[in-house]
Amino acid sequence: MNLLAHEKSPYLLQHATNPVNWRPWGEEAFAAARAEDKPIFLSIGYSTCHWCHVMERESFESESIAELLNRDFISIKLDREERPDIDRIYMLFVQATTGSGGWPMSVWLTPDLKPFYGGTYFPPENRYGRPGFRTVLEQLAKTWATSRDRILTSTGPILDQLRQHIDFAPGPESVDVQKSADGLYSSLRRSFDKNLGGFGAAPKFPRPTTLNLLLRHHYLSGAEDSLEMTVKTLTEMAMGGMNDQLGGGFHRYSVDAQWFVPHFEKMLYDQAQLVTAYVEAYQVTGNPALAQTARETLDYVLRDLRHPEGGFYSAEDADSVIDPAHPHDKGEGAFYIWAWDELESIVGADKMPWFAKRFGVERNGNVHEDPHAEFTGKNILYLSNADTDPLPDELRAKLLAARALRVRPHLDDKVLTSWNGLMISAFALAARALNEPRYLQAAEAAAAFIETKLIAPNGILLRRYRDGDAAIPGFLDDYASFAYALIDLYEATANDAYLALAKKLAADMRDLFEDPQNGGFYSTTEADANVLLRIKDDYDGAEPSGNSVAAQVLHRLGEDPAPVFRAFAARLQTLPRMICALLALPPRQIILEGSDVSEYRQVIDRRFLPFHTIHYRPDGPAPGAYVCENFVCLLPVRNGADLEALLNSNHV
Repeated sequence: MNLLAHEKSPYLLQHATNPVNWRPWGEEAFAAARAEDKPIFLSIGYSTCHWCHVMERESFESESIAELLNRDFISIKLDREERPDIDRIYMLFVQATTGSGGWPMSVWLTPDLKPFYGGTYFPPENRYGRPGFRTVLEQLAKTWATSRDRILTSTGPILDQLRQHIDFAPGPESVDVQKSADGLYSSLRRSFDKNLGGFGAAPKFPRPTTLNLLLRHHYLSGAEDSLEMTVKTLTEMAMGGMNDQLGGGFHRYSVDAQWFVPHFEKMLYDQAQLVTAYVEAYQVTGNPALAQTARETLDYVLRDLRHPEGGFYSAEDADSVIDPAHPHDKGEGAFYIWAWDELESIVGADKMPWFAKRFGVERNGNVHEDPHAEFTGKNILYLSNADTDPLPDELRAKLLAARALRVRPHLDDKVLTSWNGLMISAFALAARALNEPRYLQAAEAAAAFIETKLIAPNGILLRRYRDGDAAIPGFLDDYASFAYALIDLYEATANDAYLALAKKLAADMRDLFEDPQNGGFYSTTEADANVLLRIKDDYDGAEPSGNSVAAQVLHRLGEDPAPVFRAFAARLQTLPRMICALLALPPRQIILEGSDVSEYRQVIDRRFLPFHTIHYRPDGPAPGAYVCENFVCLLPVRNGADLEALLNSNHV
């Protein structure tokens, strides 16, 4: 066992028995590098990462490679999900120097943490046109011994270039909102796949923040293709193998253009954001299939990703055991794929033709492009023919029971504040739009979990909880996402305590992360001297950027988000969720007055109202509802029908 055995991160614990003398990120490792005068090898990944597992099997479990690492380097393992701040810095370096990035990420640092060489996955020996990991280690050790001055001299210009990339000047005082929205809309329309949904070619990613934007663009402009692109994408994803057709929940992305063969890991942040997209699209269209996909995804989260005390776990692995008799032999998606005979024994020979037609099953397997031979003779279930009879609940239960006998994929059971914030928001929205009280109960239980487990006695919000241990001061995305979720809960429940805590977190967020000179927010505080660069996250990718969510929090609390918009004026094309916040200006409110507002809530909850905030005045002089813009209110209405008519006439 190496020093990772004392950590809580599932990713670090996976490497605790490697022959590599791994250390966790921290002063002990840095001091060792200085004392032994060795460069640092920093390996960054996460516990459900397929290629991280591959590199571990090939290199980190190799005694001969471990010998090189232990002799010539101080080796550090880092969980990117625990420390996204460190990951972003060195990912920026790898992308700048190699033109691409990803995980596992491999970076070599001087003892003072400055990067000088990096990449992603390295095979153990030279192949695939890549230098082998052994070759890289030997060459870097030699260069450190013979040409150290050249390495040390190179790190200064590298850091200067990275600073130039992240230190961008703010834009003009006012931002052309419509131009930004129309520009991104036009870009999405050009890259839209009209036949299969999604944007661009393979691999295809969900990109829910762009779907959120398209729905808002449709709301404001009436452009039908904004709605069509969204619904087509959501429909095709739900029919594909990327959606777990039996158990619900979405895999990370599709390796092909058809949404058929997924990368099989399931991430909490994908479930959260996709549920929001499906529910919003349902509010716009009334299409019950969209609502059903949202329900199936939420039910998967409740069943398989929920901590007994209410929080939500982070992810399930892409890889799983192929044969229980050989528990160390794993394959991607092994838990989810089926042989014909296995299905026939459950479904029955008489019903198998119908089942095969509905789910695209073939006797010899349905994955015809399989470069790694992972799916030979196996089937990935997808909805190939929606016109057939639906899968009966009884048969679904039998299939799930058979699947449950397999070894489940590894569960990353840490609870992350920012990802839980996204999931709480999704449950709160779905509870309202789908009239499902148990979803609201789940959202409130998760919020209580964060409040009791991840807010320190001194009021600091923490990032990670696992196995009784809460740790790591929160980053911008933790504060922003949880504050946003609390506002959602206030709007769903009228409980002022949620709003009060959201306001406190927003104030703390400004104190800890805001750049008062140039606007926007840094991802980290100034407290950690081992963070080389303070970065302002400027990309809505797999997760929304902290700045985008922070801008929405400020807007929803009635504060001025203009400095955030100005800071990112030149980069709005990469920030669709921030454009959503921009489109919400000027602020619009619905004020519900009186102790019983259920009649008005029925009208509001089923509608797509992306730019209105909801406020409650239970002690108001008379029951009613006010629709306001920029804090100027129309005359109140006194019943749900009149509110419906007013919202129809006052569309924006």
